[in-house]
Amino acid sequence: MTEEQAIALYDSGWYKDRTDEDLVSFQLFEPKLCMPFGEFHRAIESVLGRPVWTHEFAKVEALRKEFLKEKPAPTFEEIVNLIPEEKRIIIGL
Repeated sequence: MTEEQAIALYDSGWYKDRTDEDLVSFQLFEPKLCMPFGEFHRAIESVLGRPVWTHEFAKVEALRKEFLKEKPAPTFEEIVNLIPEEKRIIIGL
């Protein structure tokens, strides 16, 4: 899909009357964003049944495998470890 096609699809509002499953099954496999990111993020959390941290989208293949039931959801430790150690900040209360 070209950038122009993705923009046209986004502008059409096609995503507004689709199920979360439909949204994820399309957008997770399309490199160009064709809906508001917030809608995609909400839909993937609903479909996967867990919080999905924004940095997980950098490893989209893992999300695809989880969606296709080819691998289990990552542990919290695995999700945190996706962030380079030198960029992690832990704030204590």
